[in-house]
Amino acid sequence: MNKNIALTGMMGSGKTTVAMELGKLLPEYNLVDIDTEIEQSTNKKISELFLKFGEQHFRILETDKIQKYILGENQIISLGGGAFENDFNREILLENCTVIYLKTSPTEIYNRIKNETHRPLLTKNFSVERIADIIAKRSPNYEKAHIIIDTDGKTPYNIAKEILGVLNG
Repeated sequence: MNKNIALTGMMGSGKTTVAMELGKLLPEYNLVDIDTEIEQSTNKKISELFLKFGEQHFRILETDKIQKYILGENQIISLGGGAFENDFNREILLENCTVIYLKTSPTEIYNRIKNETHRPLLTKNFSVERIADIIAKRSPNYEKAHIIIDTDGKTPYNIAKEILGVLNG
């Protein structure tokens, strides 16, 4: 197993929640949520960064945080939904982490996040179809992860247990 574990996938796939559950099963690992790290270092919400400075600025901050944290060891890194789209991010994550794609259907994602208001990419035209379009675009990169776990109909704890089983397999 690589020295770090990185969770990728669409918003609403459970990256942060599964990371917390995985952290309970791997207490020697530190949890790192890239979006939270960006918010803490800028004192701004992700949605505010998108609105004020644009997605490109946010992606630069995201890459900086990823570069910082992949250098550590024994970390469970929860990535933003679009982080794995960047070629450089994807390359360094695949080199320095066991990357796990939490694969989730558009309907499942919609049901999980339909009442949330802080998702910058879904503020307009929020629908199962819009989510499906984003997944279709990102799927070729997500599929490059070392491990793919289907999350539909599973609890975060069960997903974490499945990840642990694959990692120890």
